Amino acid sequence: MGRRRKGNKVDGIILIDKPSGVSSNHVVQRVKRIFNAQKAGHTGALDPLATGMLPICLGEATKFSQYSLDADKAYTTTALLGVRTDTSDADGDVVETKNVTSTLDEISEQLQRFRGELQQTPSPFSALKYNGKPLYFYARQGIDVPRPTRNIHIYHNEIIDFDSNFLKLEIHCSKGTYIRTIVDDLGQALGCGAHVTELRRLWVSGFKKQKMYSFEELETLLTVKSVEECLDEVLLPMDVHLSHLPVIHLDEPKSIKFQHGMQIDAKIELSEPTSAISYRVYSAVDARFLGMATCQNNIFLQPKRLVVYE
Repeated sequence: MGRRRKGNKVDGIILIDKPSGVSSNHVVQRVKRIFNAQKAGHTGALDPLATGMLPICLGEATKFSQYSLDADKAYTTTALLGVRTDTSDADGDVVETKNVTSTLDEISEQLQRFRGELQQTPSPFSALKYNGKPLYFYARQGIDVPRPTRNIHIYHNEIIDFDSNFLKLEIHCSKGTYIRTIVDDLGQALGCGAHVTELRRLWVSGFKKQKMYSFEELETLLTVKSVEECLDEVLLPMDVHLSHLPVIHLDEPKSIKFQHGMQIDAKIELSEPTSAISYRVYSAVDARFLGMATCQNNIFLQPKRLVVYE
């Protein structure tokens, strides 16, 4: 028999409005303590400097965090032109200063280069792993390691404001995009350098309309409500961000087999023929979310991620 986890079994997602100056892991641990949850994780780290939406998965929801990690995201960022830092943000050391001579029209013209399909090389101070350790571990020791170029997509970028060398942008991008690298590259294209002074994540795809909660709001709620009542108000279902995937409902016998990890003869009729497509799986009896599956050869339903109910 496995050792019983300490804490409450809480399954779902809470959208935290992350404050600046703390790590994403700090946010995870604080949420876990507030609700005495057995298990918690995030869906992709925000830099300590950054604020805004950080989905925190609790319990069984952690099994589906990858789907938010792979999602599109939107940010506002403020860049200071004329000053370049080694980390491309305000937490780094200044490595170069130059006069800013670009006009708003020239900045707008250069910004067009950072739209559509792009290749991006992450900052050496990013959290991307190399041999099991984040790149910033090596950078802080002056060790140069390979940084693989990745394909990203910038769906939209727009100038919100430009005043006293501070440039505010709104950017909608694909997964894996480093906003501070975009800002650094833009500064180089303008010939003056630039770094991020503020960064705020506006939304993660799948959570555009749901409310974010600051720690102050959670603490206020908990002064007038029990933990259970607070969770009823702030906790989102673990499948809320999977609505873009097709649904399969299983009868009781097939639901039981599915929950035991067994392949099912589902005879699924797909709108687009494929050898393997992801589905959300629910019980036809009580509409409970059972997990994720792929459909092999348009016939066999193969469990991929299972929800464990006690």
